[in-house]
Amino acid sequence: MQKENSTSGSKSRLKFRRLLIWFWLLIMAPVIGLFLFIGGIALFADLPDIAQLQNPESNLATVIYSSDRKELGRFYAENRVNVKYKNIDKDVIEALIATEDERYHNHSGIDVRGLGRAVLHLGREGGGSTITQQLAKMQFHRDAEKLSFTDRVFQKFKEWIIAIRLERLYTKEEIIALYLNKYDFNFNAVGIKSAAKVYFSSSQDSLTTGEAAVLVGMLQNPSRWNPILNPNDALTRRNVVLSQMKKNGYLSESRYDSLRNLPIAIRYNPESHNEGPGPYFREYLRDNFLKKWCSEHLRPDGKPYDLYRDGLKVYSTIDTRMQSHAEAAVDEHMVNLQ
Repeated sequence: MQKENSTSGSKSRLKFRRLLIWFWLLIMAPVIGLFLFIGGIALFADLPDIAQLQNPESNLATVIYSSDRKELGRFYAENRVNVKYKNIDKDVIEALIATEDERYHNHSGIDVRGLGRAVLHLGREGGGSTITQQLAKMQFHRDAEKLSFTDRVFQKFKEWIIAIRLERLYTKEEIIALYLNKYDFNFNAVGIKSAAKVYFSSSQDSLTTGEAAVLVGMLQNPSRWNPILNPNDALTRRNVVLSQMKKNGYLSESRYDSLRNLPIAIRYNPESHNEGPGPYFREYLRDNFLKKWCSEHLRPDGKPYDLYRDGLKVYSTIDTRMQSHAEAAVDEHMVNLQ
């Protein structure tokens, strides 16, 4: 009899304990949920809204053109001139996808397979970031390297969210163009157009396969794989890019073998405000006309135009052919005249 009473008492206590647990769960669940909700808002409050994603801020150079439609020079805070996807060399696009994001056309911002590989191998066999995630990081989280480990983890979640939003707002082609126009290749070369001109004295739509591979190789680290600072390392990296192009079917075996044995033919063309034809004319144009014009004309947001950041296009009356002859004549006779 005592044993039955003891068993009955144990069951009652167990039942009471369960009811107590459920009671506290029901009481605490809304509180915990509220704390998680507030914490989530605090952690992700700095995510860009749709308007920011559709109109990302970029500093664009003002370009001065001659009467024969040649570029005379630029004024800039960052030496960037945006170009459209269709005006980027095919080899650059193929090298980029082959090296940075092999399944680019098969995901919506996050490559689960690549992410799993990166976690499994601790990043030794490539990172898990897609091109879209890299764009998100460049556009909205530029100082991620300075964060603590915990902050970097949350930062990665933010990049995933932004990447998914970017994929909904832009086509795959537009994302590639945004990415290549945004990237800083060092040596005052921001964006693929400036990089092609600075490193190879070329345009972004006329690069050779080897030149395209050099520039794409720099996307991992523009200092370490820089053909001017570290030519041997840049050559090694270029061949890695070429190998990836072969692996993904963009290069044949014979084409790869011929290209990987070629040296990097740098045609360095440093740019500054003083480079290009007609430097005195451009200075006169800036100080006596453009600064005044910018202060008197307003952008759609109501602020005055910025000569160094708003990507103005200025068409002048200078003819580059006549200017070239004039400058050659000055160089020839100035020594005797002085």
